[in-house]
Parts: sequence; C-alpha cells; structure tokens
Amino acid sequence: MRSIFLSILVCLSFFSLAARDNTRNFIPMIGDMAPEFTAESTHGKINFPADYGSNWKIIFSHPRDFTPVCSTELLELANAQSEFKKLGTSIVVVSTDMLETHFLWKEALEEIDFKNRGTREINFPLIDDHDYVISDLYGMSHPKAVRGSNIRGVFFIDRENRIRASYFYPIEVGRSTAEIIRTLKALQKTDDNINIKTPSDWQVGEPVMIGYPNPAMLDNMNQPGSIYFKYSWFMLYWNNDE
Repeated sequence: MRSIFLSILVCLSFFSLAARDNTRNFIPMIGDMAPEFTAESTHGKINFPADYGSNWKIIFSHPRDFTPVCSTELLELANAQSEFKKLGTSIVVVSTDMLETHFLWKEALEEIDFKNRGTREINFPLIDDHDYVISDLYGMSHPKAVRGSNIRGVFFIDRENRIRASYFYPIEVGRSTAEIIRTLKALQKTDDNINIKTPSDWQVGEPVMIGYPNPAMLDNMNQPGSIYFKYSWFMLYWNNDE
C-alpha cells in the first residue's frame, strides 16, 4: 500500500514539473543577503535563516526524492553531521517533492548501511519546496530545462546571513562532502582574519596567503625561522596554524 501511495506522489510531482512556467530567476550573488523563506519540513515549520541564529548555514537542494545520486549525497551528509556540528554549521536540505515523500525518503535512507558504516539517523531537516518558492528565490530553476530537473545548488551562508559561496552540480555528478567541508573551513578561516586567503587545495594547518602584508611581514619574508615566505612578489605566504 505504501509503495502505491509513493508512486502516486512521484507521478503528481512529475506532472507539476511539466506544468510550471520556466521563467528566468536570478541566482543570489556572493555577498548578497540570503533570501528568507518559511516552509514546512521534516522538522516542522522553518523560518530561514532566522531559526538558525548566528550559525553558519548550508543549503543543499535536490530535484526529487529517491533519486539515486541525491540519496548517496544525503547519506554522506548524515555521516558527516558531527563534523558540521563542530564547525557550528546547520544543514538544510531542500527538495521539490512533497513533505509526505520526504518522510518516506528519510525513513528509507535511515535503513541503509552505506559503505559498511552502519545506519545513520538524519538529523537535518528536509524542506518541502513542491511549489518551487525556494528554488525560485535562489535562482535554481533553469528556464530551458524540465522544471525542477537541475535544482542541484549548494549555498554557504555565514553568521550574518550573507551568501559566501555557491556551487551548482549536474544531476549525474554527485557532490563531494569532503570538498564542501573544506570550503566551509576555508571560509571560516578567512572570516576570522580578513588579511588572509587560502590557496588552491588548502587544508587546515597548511600555510595561508597574505592579502595585505605589513612592513614587518615583508622584512621577515623568507628569513631563517620566519613564518613568512613567498614564491614570488605576488604570492606571499604565512605559516599560520592557529
């Protein structure tokens, strides 16, 4: 009986995709305030971003529930929940299926022993966006694609509720949780000191780049025992392991 109910929900969702008008929506840019919304979720009604206070926040969007690639992504997020918590970051997942389907998807995922790690509870909310309000607010509806088919964005939002980074992925390529965590850590590192930047492939504990060196930094550059070094006059580094 439950499988019949699920099939009906999926079919209704498919027809709603085809019926919607594919109008152009603009993606909020880095530095913009995160668009606000109120929606129902597996955790009840959510007022975003107000409900998450001064936490960092990451929005993960999905076109449909029970899609195979998206399912692996949610399982990886569930496995990394403790890491996000240590980083003071709240996760919200947005999907264009109905809330009833979200509960069924969550239940099914929590029964899977993915990569022999054991089962995981999903403690982040799955938000109902079957009317595409959130997808439109965040510019994720592609006007030349089937409505909802490419809703695969990731938005990093800081303590002041500003967009700090965003990614978009095609439906056939799974998102890297490790890269999302690396990006989050890099954003938090630079947020704590506006004079530093993180180079390509930076990991916690590695040298950072200096945006605006002061005279003392320049005098100590590449000196024995110095924490400052350079590869060129335009590539200045700091062994900052705080």
